[in-house]
Amino acid sequence: MRINKLLSNFGICSRKDGNRFIEEKRIVVNGELCSKGQWVELEDEIFLDGKPLKEKEKIYIALNKPVGIVCTAAKDVKSNIIEFMDYKEYIFPVGRLDKESQGLIIMTNDGELANKILESKNFHEKEYIVTVDRPFDDDFLKNMGKGVEILGAKTRPCIVKKINEDTFNIVLTQGINKQIRRMAKTCGYTVKRLERIRIINIKINGLDIGQWRHLTKAEINELEKC
Repeated sequence: MRINKLLSNFGICSRKDGNRFIEEKRIVVNGELCSKGQWVELEDEIFLDGKPLKEKEKIYIALNKPVGIVCTAAKDVKSNIIEFMDYKEYIFPVGRLDKESQGLIIMTNDGELANKILESKNFHEKEYIVTVDRPFDDDFLKNMGKGVEILGAKTRPCIVKKINEDTFNIVLTQGINKQIRRMAKTCGYTVKRLERIRIINIKINGLDIGQWRHLTKAEINELEKC
């Protein structure tokens, strides 16, 4: 694999930072300075800052993201999630939850598992509680559940259940940008509050807004099976 992908898989840094390390001549492969985009094997002798490259211990965190925090590892973006958490080790968000929304986001340094969770073909469930700007009827729930035309394509059928006159629970198996907001808008409603409460087997139960916790071994094992 390419050197920057290996660095990401090892939980050391992002692919972008990996390229920066190469430019700064901090990586040596088999006795020679590494070049950008270089392919490497696990059997190669790889040194970072003069020390043998070693895989970092994997980190898995559940965060209850507040409204106003941006799910990006880009340090130049104001109110980014990395700055908000101020975690001592390299981690990144698995997927996104838009700035205006709150709720569960998984943070990790495990690039392989992150890709597995995000892969659309795996039909992984993500559950939300959504409040819209006015009371809705049964036709709204039916239309949301059977799929809505957004961005030139129809969304996958999903489970939608009424909580009260203006709030519903929805379970998606895809991750289109601002999908629920776009679906509701197409059906004539505006989302006023959106909270993600579950990703696959990981639930937000017990976490106040802004709080986070490490996943349990049992939770991690279940994620790895997905």
